[in-house]
Amino acid sequence: MESGEPHQPAPPRLLRGARRVLLDNWTGTSTVPSHGLYPHQWSWDSAFIAIGLRHLSAPRAQRELETLLCAQWDDGRIPHIVFNPAVPLDAYFPSPDFWRSSRAGAAAGAPATVETSGIVQPPVHALACLLVHRADPRTSARRGFLARLYPKLAAWHRYLTEARDLGGHGLVAVVHPWEPGMDNSPCWDAPLKRIEPAAPGTFRRADLHHGAAADRPTDLDYGRYVRLAADYRDRGYRDDGPLPAFAVEDPGVNALLIASEHALAEIAPAVGAAPAPHRARARQLTDALVERLWDPATGLFLCRDLRDDTLIPERGAAGLLPLIVPDLPPALAAHLIRTATGPHFGLGATARLVPSYDLLGAAFDTSRYWRGPAWFNVNWLVERGLRRHGAAPLADTLRSAALEVAVSSGFAEYVDPYTGQARGTRDFSWTAALALDLLVAAPGPRPGPAPVTRPRCPAPRPR
Repeated sequence: MESGEPHQPAPPRLLRGARRVLLDNWTGTSTVPSHGLYPHQWSWDSAFIAIGLRHLSAPRAQRELETLLCAQWDDGRIPHIVFNPAVPLDAYFPSPDFWRSSRAGAAAGAPATVETSGIVQPPVHALACLLVHRADPRTSARRGFLARLYPKLAAWHRYLTEARDLGGHGLVAVVHPWEPGMDNSPCWDAPLKRIEPAAPGTFRRADLHHGAAADRPTDLDYGRYVRLAADYRDRGYRDDGPLPAFAVEDPGVNALLIASEHALAEIAPAVGAAPAPHRARARQLTDALVERLWDPATGLFLCRDLRDDTLIPERGAAGLLPLIVPDLPPALAAHLIRTATGPHFGLGATARLVPSYDLLGAAFDTSRYWRGPAWFNVNWLVERGLRRHGAAPLADTLRSAALEVAVSSGFAEYVDPYTGQARGTRDFSWTAALALDLLVAAPGPRPGPAPVTRPRCPAPRPR
């Protein structure tokens, strides 16, 4: 990489492009990640989308989150997919007829009026709600945005910290590789080896109709994903009982929960709630994160496999995400920044953007999904963390690179971390949204409004 600041695209060009993507992918109640590959509503996608959408229309960003939370289960979980009944079943797999949420999840309180998946994604929602509120506090207050969503967010966090503390050490565990959002990361290779995959003829892969096979997870990986999801479904999406076959404490999931607990502490006074419990939980989670997942030898937070209670020796980008934790010990934050700029992630040196996996790792691949390509949500989080911990010049360089690559890649789903070459689908919503947020954070033009009205959750049908 040449020295000096990367060329930043003309702000009007990025602004027009990001606005077009977000408006084109808007369904009237929420935003699809992309119309072809991901034609439904995804949980953490909607949170990231709302963060950018607030610059076009704060009410529309509020509605994005409200629509998602209308599908929350009674046990507090926010499902990772909310299915649009107008989309044909064969447009995406696993489809609603696989998850069977309203039947298989009835005991856990799955909604009867909408079909969802039964697993979850990282809890970035409270942070998104806080940022969306700040974009237009008067409209937020008039619509009762925080007052309505705070109890739902608090229930979501209770579900994670209580039902999902599978190791009993104060951290959230994931039960499927799709839950931490980094679906086919090499960090999951060892835990997945003990999973007997579903037979090839028992499932179909709609994703290969929209993307190159070399960019997507392998059939073997997919077979294991299907097996894990089917087993979870068949036990009624219950989290009690014996430890599941896949049970991992992930640093990214827990870092986002800590950041969102801090966000709830800021939201609480505005709705007449006490902030102290959220601050206390954030401290407890931070202590557990450091104790359980920090690895001094690699200068990184690692995933922990609960089946044998050992750290997984793979360097994934999730290990850098604790940079967003406000109370991370300064020495650890400094070490993480050195790791980010070192040979394994190459930020500011060999890589234009933070890769999803160790550049020097045996499983590194510049093209295949989460096994090396750079993703814009990861880079947005790292940029935010760098600023929080005093590395503003490095954050500026990363922001400039992200803005340039977002435009040059056609707002790609993910990119080659060295060249910025587009991978996956194009016109991807969170790429556009987070590029817009990074652009607005810098001096330049501001986007115009795109108003929207308040939604109503459907009344539940009797079970």
